[in-house]
Amino acid sequence: MTTLPKNQLLPRREFLHRFARSLIAGLILILFSLSIGMIGYHTLAGLSWIDSFLDAAMILSGMGPVSPLTTTASKLFAGCYAIYCGIALISTAGIILAPALHRSLHKFHLEWDGDK
Repeated sequence: MTTLPKNQLLPRREFLHRFARSLIAGLILILFSLSIGMIGYHTLAGLSWIDSFLDAAMILSGMGPVSPLTTTASKLFAGCYAIYCGIALISTAGIILAPALHRSLHKFHLEWDGDK
């Protein structure tokens, strides 16, 4: 971790490194969420892997399911997965955007302190 003088932003190189780590963490969360959906749709709804991918991706992106679900277990899974995906979508956006928002708030704060 870099210690900076009071009125200085993190160097661009270190900021980009921090942003890349956040992007990787967000992508891992997306892949994890997608795999949960694919496994659930494949095992509980009896969909093929490609149809499971489609349904999981559509729900994860907020579009909604594509395939009709016939069993109670598959419907319960789809409902719980949809709730999870709503939370995961907001969390992933926060994880990915946090470094940029943090940097912009620091820059705004530095400009504000410079007006004194």
